[in-house]
Amino acid sequence: MSPFAAATLKQARRLVVSIVGVTILGIGLAMIVLPGPAIVVIPVGLGVLATEFVWAKNLLRDIKNRLPGQARD
Repeated sequence: MSPFAAATLKQARRLVVSIVGVTILGIGLAMIVLPGPAIVVIPVGLGVLATEFVWAKNLLRDIKNRLPGQARD
């Protein structure tokens, strides 16, 4: 695979992950006021975004550190 093709594939993957992650995160945020399991969906959206973005990984880590004892594992 040529370097150009590899770079294009990497950018395409990042774009798809961004779209999927933001969509899941947006649905989770909407579930704060709508009926649904927002407390589950929001971390899933952040988990998807954390595969490509450091800020999402850091936010997910901070949320995990705020959980009480057994929930961290």
